[in-house]
Amino acid sequence: MGTLKTEPARTRQDLLAPPVTEALHRWPADSPVGVDDILVAPIDATLADTAAFCAAYDVGLDVSANCVVVAGKREGTVRYAACVVLATTRADVNGVVRRHLDVRKASFAPMAEAVELTSMEYGGITPIGLPGSWPILVDSRVVGTPYVIVGSGVRHSKIALPGAALGLLPNAEVVEGLAREVG
Repeated sequence: MGTLKTEPARTRQDLLAPPVTEALHRWPADSPVGVDDILVAPIDATLADTAAFCAAYDVGLDVSANCVVVAGKREGTVRYAACVVLATTRADVNGVVRRHLDVRKASFAPMAEAVELTSMEYGGITPIGLPGSWPILVDSRVVGTPYVIVGSGVRHSKIALPGAALGLLPNAEVVEGLAREVG
């Protein structure tokens, strides 16, 4: 986890967006990943973007996960999904994600829309605490990573947790091939 100074997330609500705090309060006691295995670390908010964050805190791109909000329209209704992929990959938005949403075209949701719908800060959106009606598509490489770093809902911190925990979230679906290697 590089040079991050972590502590249990539920003890540092000042480092979490309100929906994330609420989701941690509802974390199932019988989950294979305990709530105290979800850690948070303060960071410089100006370094929240993945490349800058990884360089500043000595965190590998292979353990840093991005959560992107994708939208597509079908019969006049906008359908949303969150995609969680490692920073070494990119979500296959117009292939796998589009088919999963059953829409003609999928794209990243506009920033203002994503922020409003998630009640999280842009650049800090996390799969923990997203709207309950959204599917959370998690690339299989993410759940296979012992610990991953994701957003916390705000730009001034990051969450570290077992990758498997992301596949256990409500509405989560682990998807083989959700992302493609960059490069």
